[in-house]
Amino acid sequence: MSCGIEFVETLKKIGYPKADILNGEDFDWLFETAEDETFLKWFCGNVSEQNVLSEKELEAFSILQKSGKPILEGSALDEVLKTCKTSDLKTPKLDDKELEKLENEVQMLQKLKNLKIKRRNKCQLMTSVSSHKSLRLNAECEETTKKLKQSQGILNGVNTKLSNELQALTDRVTKLMMFFRYSDLSQEANPMVFLSQFSLEKYLSQEEQSTAALTLYTKKKFFQGIHEVVESSNEENFQLLDIQAPSMCDNQEIFEERQLEMARLQLAYICAQHQLIHLKASNLSMKSSIKWAEENLHSLTSKAVGKENLDARISSLNSEILKLEEQITYIKDRSLPAVVKENAQLLNMPVVKGDFDLQIAKQDYYTARQELVLNQLIKQKASFELVQLSYEIELRKHWDTYHQFENLVQELSQNNMMLSQRLEMLKDPSVSQQINLRDTIDTKDYSTQRLHQLLEGENKRKELFITHGNLEEEAEKLKQDVSLVQDQLTVSAQEHFLFLSKLNNDVDMLCDALYQGGNQLLLSDQDITEQFRQVESQLNKLNLLLTDTLADVKTKRKILATNKLHQMERELYVYFFKNGDYLKDIVENLENQSKIKADGFID
Repeated sequence: MSCGIEFVETLKKIGYPKADILNGEDFDWLFETAEDETFLKWFCGNVSEQNVLSEKELEAFSILQKSGKPILEGSALDEVLKTCKTSDLKTPKLDDKELEKLENEVQMLQKLKNLKIKRRNKCQLMTSVSSHKSLRLNAECEETTKKLKQSQGILNGVNTKLSNELQALTDRVTKLMMFFRYSDLSQEANPMVFLSQFSLEKYLSQEEQSTAALTLYTKKKFFQGIHEVVESSNEENFQLLDIQAPSMCDNQEIFEERQLEMARLQLAYICAQHQLIHLKASNLSMKSSIKWAEENLHSLTSKAVGKENLDARISSLNSEILKLEEQITYIKDRSLPAVVKENAQLLNMPVVKGDFDLQIAKQDYYTARQELVLNQLIKQKASFELVQLSYEIELRKHWDTYHQFENLVQELSQNNMMLSQRLEMLKDPSVSQQINLRDTIDTKDYSTQRLHQLLEGENKRKELFITHGNLEEEAEKLKQDVSLVQDQLTVSAQEHFLFLSKLNNDVDMLCDALYQGGNQLLLSDQDITEQFRQVESQLNKLNLLLTDTLADVKTKRKILATNKLHQMERELYVYFFKNGDYLKDIVENLENQSKIKADGFID
């Protein structure tokens, strides 16, 4: 129960007018100061209906005040009454002047007494306020010491964590700086991780040795001047060379000797071919003459030839011989030397072919060696380019790290400046001084007022003052509303998800029912059509049964209309189903009648 509500309850007890309309929370600000709080607590605890004056007493008191006479209160009034009683008993009556003097003295004494009482009450109130302040200050001191210890522990933890992080950072920075320091291969403390830290003396010496070996190889295997091409590292020289081997035709004497040798070979070939042709011609002439002689002898032996025929044949043969001799001389003098000379010239082809084959083999040899040298040069150039590219990549990475370090240094310097400014601000006593804020919100604080209106929303309450407690309550209520809305949203999302999953399942079932495992849409379900067919067949059967029953009913109605006995049976059946007592009475009457008739028949 708050102090303002208790204050309003006491006002209601003593009958304060319009106390029911008052709101107790609007009077909480009265209990903020220590002096007012003690008085109000005493007022709420001690004042009751007995301390309230009636209207008659108030009227008499107001009349007494209007008369201008002095009014005694409390113990002073009791003492004066005692003195008055004793004076009436003991002392004689005094004059008016003395009475006035005494009354004046009494008034003076009463004023002094009231003043002392006020001072005493004020001192008591001050002592109570000071004691209350001391108690409150002790409680605040204990609370502040607890908070100080907690904050000190938190700060110590943060400080240790920050120191550990700074130590780890310094260790990492030292390790990182060890990588950037120049160190020899013999030093194990500073490992080398960058290519620029390694020396290229061994690599360059190996490359120089390989270049020297390559020049010696070119001097041995190639003609003079190619080692100059190998020694030079320009890109223009890294290409296939058209190496011309030294030809035998360069020397004039060797050329003349070869010409004479070829002429001798041609003459020997021509003579040999001439003799060979003559021998072949003589051989063929001998063979043909022998063959002709044999044929003529056989004909002469078989047939007797006349002299005239023989002479004519001899003359024809002589003419043919003359023609053949002319042809032979023509061939021998004109065509045969040209053909033999052409064949003699063709004799040079194998020699020339062998010479060119030798030159081609030499050229292939030179090109193979040249390819070896070229591959070695390409490998050497590729290694140089690889080293150059790795150095360029490392340089670019170093530039990137340099820019990152510059940015880091600038950021750290800015943070250091901001930290120094904050420390200077914290050193200011006006900032470090603690100010006791009021619980009530000032009317000029428009932002807080607007915040309270936003938090309050439509549930507006008429309050005299707005406190921070009310603001915290509204904020807590808003937080609870937000959590409740979030829970509702999660529940609605789950329900929506379940509804969607169920809808998807229903759609799948509908697709299965419509397509039935195929790609063609079925407008009617086979099961449903079969059921409709069954229903139709049952309806047909039902119609047949209804027609039969209607025909049966018509026949029975005709029978009932003509036969009275059946009408009685029908009425009895109706009574049997609807009015059993009436049927029972009818049966009993019939039994009695039958008995009476039976007795009459017996008599």
